[in-house]
Amino acid sequence: MSASEVRDLDRISSGIQGGIRLRLPATSANLGPGFDSVGVALSLSLTIEAKAHLKADGLELTIAATGRDAERCSRTTNNLIFETYRDVMQGAGRDLLPLDLSIHNEIPLGVGCGSSAAARLGGVMLANHFGELGWSLQACIDEATRREGHPDNVSACALGHVTVSAVTDGVVTSAICGERLGWKLMLALPAVSLATEKARAMLPAVYSRADAVSNVQRTGLLVAAFALGRGELLQVAMLDRMHQPYRMEACPLLARLLPLTGEGGVLGVALSGAGPGVLLVIEGDAVIAEIVARIRQAAGEPELEIVNSCIGSGAIQELI
Repeated sequence: MSASEVRDLDRISSGIQGGIRLRLPATSANLGPGFDSVGVALSLSLTIEAKAHLKADGLELTIAATGRDAERCSRTTNNLIFETYRDVMQGAGRDLLPLDLSIHNEIPLGVGCGSSAAARLGGVMLANHFGELGWSLQACIDEATRREGHPDNVSACALGHVTVSAVTDGVVTSAICGERLGWKLMLALPAVSLATEKARAMLPAVYSRADAVSNVQRTGLLVAAFALGRGELLQVAMLDRMHQPYRMEACPLLARLLPLTGEGGVLGVALSGAGPGVLLVIEGDAVIAEIVARIRQAAGEPELEIVNSCIGSGAIQELI
């Protein structure tokens, strides 16, 4: 056994280097006009149980995955959780500890539900634990945001509820609202996914003053609606002129569902993140079966997947 392996074995044997369990919620970002700034945590989640090991097989990573897209989640190559963990460990000058991961996933992949933010934040938190970095949750948010490129999904994943975030010199400042809202959330998910990079390439390099002012006005209303529980504001507050119009061709479901806004308990409709999934904010006492039927009729897709959710809490970390 090498000297490095002896050091790692000592760390694994210590109480500090026990296993860890992370629960990381799905998120929906932008919520219409809140581009790269507003996000909401959902009640769906990614759960990761991680233990360090030293095995004769020399593998850096083993994964046992269950839940949604289990086959994709079990891949040990190009695994965003482990790649983030490895990069943070190496950047901090720590020896890389091989990991055994047990993953249970409820987050839809590639449809705008924050799966990459959950994976990156999870990787950072694993490195913080196994590398004994001593980072605060704020430092983990900053690091995950730097890797994600924008703070909306990361902040909502870490802190829960509805978050509004800004980045200044690499530091994320976030505020939380909507903690006690009884509104329901629904996701309408087409079968075809859309990569965030492709969705961003559809956006223009510059915007008119009128478009910028429109989004500033509506983002203010959006935050007020969630902070005050003013659902009637969302019909206007979730209108957008900065990203949704340019993504409509690649996300045709949005155009079909937008007319549902303001009727029969549907408070607001917007792309979920970069799409192509669509988020609907629903009054708490609405009859879900009736709204599902209206969504299917408007979408013209009898097999469209519709997922019921609600505003959820933030990341949870436990020792195991």
